Amino acid sequence: MATLNEQLAELVAIDGGLCAALVDSNSGMMLASSGSGVDLELAAAGNTEVVRAKMKTMASLKLADKIEDILITLGKQYHILRPVAAKAGLFLYVVLDKGKANLALARRACLDTEQKLAI
Repeated sequence: MATLNEQLAELVAIDGGLCAALVDSNSGMMLASSGSGVDLELAAAGNTEVVRAKMKTMASLKLADKIEDILITLGKQYHILRPVAAKAGLFLYVVLDKGKANLALARRACLDTEQKLAI
């Protein structure tokens, strides 16, 4: 069975993949990571606030639904935040080069990685 870092390395290997992390949204700490191009420690902490804010807003709106993923589109990058359904409080964070990535395939790769995570 692949380690968490190996599973994230497979995710980074997709077209346009730069880096990926598994993040604890309760603490903002990374549990595993792969790749480079972004300060993942800083990004994990900052994006924890994004995930928390969206969860809080959904609760305030009494939305009986779940987040599949949150997409942040920058000029040169895509940032995907995908909560792990099987383990509340964790999310995948993936950074892609916008010019090289296929967003639909990247989102599918995130789903596949989430389903294979050995936590």
